[in-house]
Amino acid sequence: MGVLDLFWLFFMISAVQPIIHQRLIEAARQRKISAIEEKRQSRVILLVHRQETMRLLGFPVMRYIDIQDSEAVLRAIHLTDPEVPIDLVLHTPGGLVLASLQIARAIKQHKGKVTVFVPHYAMSGGTLIALAADEIVMSPHAVLGPIDPQLGEFPAASLVKVVEQKPLAEVDDRTLVLADIGKKALQQVQDAAMELLRHTLPEDKAAHLAALLATGTWTHDFPITADTARAIGLPVSTTIPQDVLELMTLYPQPVRSQPGVEYLPVPKGRSTPSSRSS
Repeated sequence: MGVLDLFWLFFMISAVQPIIHQRLIEAARQRKISAIEEKRQSRVILLVHRQETMRLLGFPVMRYIDIQDSEAVLRAIHLTDPEVPIDLVLHTPGGLVLASLQIARAIKQHKGKVTVFVPHYAMSGGTLIALAADEIVMSPHAVLGPIDPQLGEFPAASLVKVVEQKPLAEVDDRTLVLADIGKKALQQVQDAAMELLRHTLPEDKAAHLAALLATGTWTHDFPITADTARAIGLPVSTTIPQDVLELMTLYPQPVRSQPGVEYLPVPKGRSTPSSRSS
C-alpha cells in the first residue's frame, strides 16, 4: 500500500468518523430516554436547543423554539395516552410566543401529571411552557426567565413607557406603532400566563405572578433561580433526577477547535491521606 493509498484511507475514515460518532450518540440517547420512561412510567419529551455552527462559514447559529418544535411536541403528546405522565426536559433560550403557547396549552390540557425538568436554563418561551406544568424541577443552579414580549431589539414594556413619558409630538410614527403593538403584546402574554397558572395557583396569586413575569419587571435576560421562583410562588423543587442530568450530556455542543471549559470527566471526592509506617 503506497503513500497515496494511505492518504485516501485516512481521508475516508476522517469523513465517516463524525457520522458514526453522531449515530452512536443518538443510539445512546434513545437508550437513556427508554430507561427513564421505564423507571418513571412516563413519556419523556426533550426540547433542547444548542448553538450550532454553519458547516462552511462557521458562523454561530442560535436555535430557538419555533413552529417545527411545537409540531413535534404536539405529535408526541397526541401519541401519549391521556393518563400517562409526561416528563418534559427544557433547555432553551426561548423563541416564538405562538409556538411556546401551543406547547404550553397542550401540556396543560394533558390529564396525566406533567413535570418540567430544567437542567440548565429555560428562558422566555421556555419559562412560558414551564408555567403550564404541574411541577417544575430545576437543578440547584438552573434558571428560568421573564416572559415579557420583545419587539425586534426592544422590550415591549420599554416602548410603551417611552410613549407614556414623552409628549406625543416628540415621538416618531414608528415608535408609536411599535408602542401600540407592544401594549397589545404585553396584555396578550399576561393573559396567557394567567390562563396557564390558574390550574396550580389561586386566582389572585396567578394574576400577581402573571403580571410580575410578563410586564417588564426585570430585564428579559434576568435569571430567575429556584429560590426566586419559589419566593414568587412557582411550584419549584430542586430534586432533579441524575438520569436527566446524564441525558443532557448526550446533547453535546457542536465541537469547537478550542474548548472553553475543560476538566477530567470523572467524579471527584476528597482524597484520604495514606497512612505511613514510621
